[in-house]
Amino acid sequence: MELVKAKKHLGQHFLKDLNIAQKIADTLTLQGYHKVVEIGAGMGVLTQFLLKKELEVYVVEIDTESVAYLQVYYPELRERIIADDFLKYNIVPKLGEPFAIIGNFPYNISTQIVFKLLEMRDYVPEFSGMFQKEVAERICEQEGSKTYGILSVLVQAFYKVEYLFTVSEHVFNPPPKVKSGVIRLIRKPDYHLDCDETLFFSVVKMAFNQRRKTLRNSLKQLLTDEKLKENPIFDKRPEQLPWQDFVAITKMIWQLLR
Repeated sequence: MELVKAKKHLGQHFLKDLNIAQKIADTLTLQGYHKVVEIGAGMGVLTQFLLKKELEVYVVEIDTESVAYLQVYYPELRERIIADDFLKYNIVPKLGEPFAIIGNFPYNISTQIVFKLLEMRDYVPEFSGMFQKEVAERICEQEGSKTYGILSVLVQAFYKVEYLFTVSEHVFNPPPKVKSGVIRLIRKPDYHLDCDETLFFSVVKMAFNQRRKTLRNSLKQLLTDEKLKENPIFDKRPEQLPWQDFVAITKMIWQLLR
């Protein structure tokens, strides 16, 4: 069977360095789960190393050509290949228990994959994989940086984040125009926030959608109490605040909305 050709519209860049694939597989701690879901398995470069671990491996692959390739070369996976779009497929009922997520993520949907992870955070104690380097750095960035944003705050509220290593563009076929970064997210033991979490997401997104403005201006729709507006925290811009301050702001606004 011929090799699968990378498709630009799917953001495919196939990893060809087996040492890097092994390193990514080894980022999994194997703590708190027995199943792992690989997103975008391609020709199974990472998959082969996951199958050597004491895990039940599932792959979600949208590319029919890749699915056919995996079925031929990884017959032991055949019943656990999900030929679907990860962003649209609800995988939780199929697995029915906690699972890790891993992958060499397609760059064009990588941030959407992280948002989907956050929706499923009750079921995903661990998440690791490869992103465009800038996106990987943004997820791990701390307050005070220009690249600190919505993803940084939301992910860090629920997960401990680690930037593990950088990957050269030359280990892919075709090579992307940028370097890649591998990160690992481990869910915090106390990952439930001390506030209304739906409102927390809204506050963070609203604040960063107008990141040049002070919070008093960007959140004015929610700040209906004049006395609350006087709180000096609202003099700041969103990139100046750690995620804990967004929890505190959410609690203040929740009191107004009750």
